[in-house]
Amino acid sequence: MTSTPQELASKDINTWISFIRNAEIPVLKHTAREVARLKEDEDNLSARAISTAVLNDPMMVFNVLSFSQNHRGKKQLQDLVQADQAILMMGTTSFFTYLSPKILVEDMLKTNLPALMHLLKLVRRAHQAARYAADWATHLADLHAEEVRTAALLHDLSEMLMWCFAPDKMNAIYAMQQADKSLRSAAAQEEVLGFKLIDLQKELVEAFQLPPLLSKLMQDNASGEQRVRNVTLAVNLARHSANGWDDAALPDDYRDIAELLRMDIARVMRIVGTPATAASNIP
Repeated sequence: MTSTPQELASKDINTWISFIRNAEIPVLKHTAREVARLKEDEDNLSARAISTAVLNDPMMVFNVLSFSQNHRGKKQLQDLVQADQAILMMGTTSFFTYLSPKILVEDMLKTNLPALMHLLKLVRRAHQAARYAADWATHLADLHAEEVRTAALLHDLSEMLMWCFAPDKMNAIYAMQQADKSLRSAAAQEEVLGFKLIDLQKELVEAFQLPPLLSKLMQDNASGEQRVRNVTLAVNLARHSANGWDDAALPDDYRDIAELLRMDIARVMRIVGTPATAASNIP
């Protein structure tokens, strides 16, 4: 779908929700290439093989889960929170018929390379958060660690989509924060976009009817619950460490994670991969 100047200029969150609901959600070029390769051998494929390609791309995971929620079969009695479950339920034929990638991130942003670089960094950060969350869920004997992984992977979906659909606005937000390190993200987002990305995320989850469990796991304000706190802390650690292992917020992250996992801070730093040179500077 081609956006209009009015939509791109809008600071109304409902206008953006309407636009995104009717837009093709782009995926990474690597994802599209891998799906096309798998389709060539469709008759001999398993759902697991497709899942491996899908799980490398948060936006493709979102496409799969939203399609699954909106095309529930009569035999589906519960929400599917994991992409591999959704693909198994819909079958390979339906996947290739309805979910073969059409729009590529790299094509959308080929004239805005800074935005593309920021988006790709965000995707890498989402994968790191997902790995942290899944590892910690296993440590906590969570029998559904993959649900926590999915929630961490999609936690910043709204930011990913805005880098795709409003790259100039997102570049402006980034520039403002680089110029003023004390400027909070939410304040910069409201000034440029007219709303906070966390609010857009909540609206997107509702508009695309994602599973309530997934929605709950992505809500930072419910972080009193262990599984939600796991996701929140994993996302925070991935975000802060992406700025460098000397980021000022990391000591608080380590303390919070130590409390969650019930282990000492030194061990937390070892399991998350804090470099020895950075670890020596933590009080």
